[in-house]
Amino acid sequence: MKKLLLIVVVASITFASCQKKAETVKTDDEKCAPAKKEKEFKMYEMSEMAALMEQMYVDNQRLKERIVNGDTIGNFPKHFLKIHVSVMTDEKDNDAFFKEQAGKFLKAQELIYKDSLNAKKHFNDAVSSCVACHEQKCEGPIPRIKKLYIK
Repeated sequence: MKKLLLIVVVASITFASCQKKAETVKTDDEKCAPAKKEKEFKMYEMSEMAALMEQMYVDNQRLKERIVNGDTIGNFPKHFLKIHVSVMTDEKDNDAFFKEQAGKFLKAQELIYKDSLNAKKHFNDAVSSCVACHEQKCEGPIPRIKKLYIK
């Protein structure tokens, strides 16, 4: 009796393992079938405006350091003027509000260089104009921009 039970158990295990192996074997049709198409990875490319704003941020970090340290301020960076002509990610954002805010930013930024005795105030005004615009257009960089303020 025990031998019969042992033979049945061994036969069951052997049969079950063979069945599983048979399920995993691919047919010729499956081997030749094209693999599932993966999503194509697209590299993010900054718009001209995004790249300009990144450059202005870096320039203003350096300017902040010079103001805080009492160093000479230097000259107004002319590439800031590209704010009026740089291509935006969404061209609909280049509206009257943006143009007004860009003008305020440039005016405050130029005053830093023209009136260096009040550079800290003008610098913070320029940062405030960035924040005011981004509150309406693209809120994402606001926390980063606020780090520019001179306390």
